[in-house]
Amino acid sequence: MQNSELKEKTQKDLQEAQKAKDELKVSTLRFLLAAIKNFEIEKGGAGYSANDEETLAVINRQAKQRRESIESFKSAGRGELVAKETKELEILQAYLPAQLSEEEVRNIVEKAIQETDASSPNDVGKVMGGLSQELKGKADLGLVSSIVREKLSD
Repeated sequence: MQNSELKEKTQKDLQEAQKAKDELKVSTLRFLLAAIKNFEIEKGGAGYSANDEETLAVINRQAKQRRESIESFKSAGRGELVAKETKELEILQAYLPAQLSEEEVRNIVEKAIQETDASSPNDVGKVMGGLSQELKGKADLGLVSSIVREKLSD
């Protein structure tokens, strides 16, 4: 299996951050590369190399963890940790494809609801089934789910 271009870019960026003595970026990228390595070991052992899609999934999980941490730290009144996690999230987002705006997600959700003839909150799973594949990596699926629930409860 070919090596992930995204993983290689991350490794090069880590070297540049080390030269620039950007400690936050260095620690964030080291943590990300460790997560990718752990994924590779789980998936196929020491010789396995993640492809770009798999690497993107790992980056998305890392970004999601940062978002959850930011919310937890905000509710606990830990401003300095919110700032640190926010900066780490910004570093990770540089490796993710551009996210769709909320308005774009709402339009896609409305179209999916029409296509699946969904009409009640019981149909959330039917709508989310297709949307989760279509929007994977392009939008926060938590946001997508909340919009679907909102539209189906109207």
